[in-house]
Amino acid sequence: MKNRLATAVALPIVVMLSACSPDRPPVQGPRPVRVAEVRYDAAREANRYAGTVQSRYEVEQAFRVGGKVAQRKVDVGQVVHEGDIIAVLDDADYRLAEEAARQQWQSAATQARQAESDRKRLGNLKADGSVSASDDERATSGAQTAQANEQAQARQLELAGNRLKYTVLRASRSGVVTAVRFEVGQVVPEGQPVVAIADPTAAEIVVDVPEDRLATFRQAKFKATLASAPDERFEVALRELSPEAAAQTRTYRARLKPVAGHPLPLGATAMLDADRVVSDTSVAVLPASALTQGSGQPAMWVVRHAGKESVGTVQLVPVKVHGYRNDDVLVSGPQSGDQVVTAGVQKMAPGLKVALPGAALADADNTQQAAR
Repeated sequence: MKNRLATAVALPIVVMLSACSPDRPPVQGPRPVRVAEVRYDAAREANRYAGTVQSRYEVEQAFRVGGKVAQRKVDVGQVVHEGDIIAVLDDADYRLAEEAARQQWQSAATQARQAESDRKRLGNLKADGSVSASDDERATSGAQTAQANEQAQARQLELAGNRLKYTVLRASRSGVVTAVRFEVGQVVPEGQPVVAIADPTAAEIVVDVPEDRLATFRQAKFKATLASAPDERFEVALRELSPEAAAQTRTYRARLKPVAGHPLPLGATAMLDADRVVSDTSVAVLPASALTQGSGQPAMWVVRHAGKESVGTVQLVPVKVHGYRNDDVLVSGPQSGDQVVTAGVQKMAPGLKVALPGAALADADNTQQAAR
């Protein structure tokens, strides 16, 4: 009795469910795809380099004598003018050396005057035969030697005076201080660079070029941006390219200057774009992921629109490959303005309905509204 009752209850439910089930599977909507637009232009090769802004004229100054630093007059970033005092050494020893040289010169000058007086006196006595010719020659030779010694001591005094002046380091040119490598109380040797001065009005961009890009770099056109203003691109021109590679990096240093006098802050980071026309043939630069094969030849899936602009079908179009560039491929074949599928090309089939990203979002919104 219980089994009959359960069967009687379950049978109408099965009939109702069977009536609600569709006779055919639901139709799938268009498949969302990513696309890229075909735009033709001359085949170009573009490379990007990171560089820094440096001054064309930068000098590292050093003391011409060694000693202990007594004063430091500048700091990094300070503007100096030609002749300004940068630093001063303790000059006590150099003053003593100058005084000693002065006394030696005075002694030599006295001896030279005495020798000249003796020569003149013997010259007068030689006229009446009171002295021999040999004595007169010795007196003349002694006077000449004493005079030469006086001149030598005068040069020594001049050198001692110059070394005393060298204890004061002055700016050799106007500019901004970019480096200071000494402190008060430090003993610095002769000729060791202690400060760097750069001319901010002659700033330029410095980059290092790899050896395999050297030939194309010479023929490229350049535009640069600064890290502080990435949206402001300006044109620069190659001023100097090193003929020899650096020993450690094996790269060639290039210096570029702004064409229109764009201001460049010293020490700033710059990005340099080098663009070169490879061929006059017009090509389209598309993601390499869009490339597939048809009948063993390179091809791409092109979206053909029908009705709605955001929905269409795909068609396999043969293309000609002109080269590769990082993650891109240079091709020709599709019409300008066509949209090619760039992702999931292995899942495409001729006539497959696809929807562009905008269409997928619109369909989702319509579905939600219908559900409400």
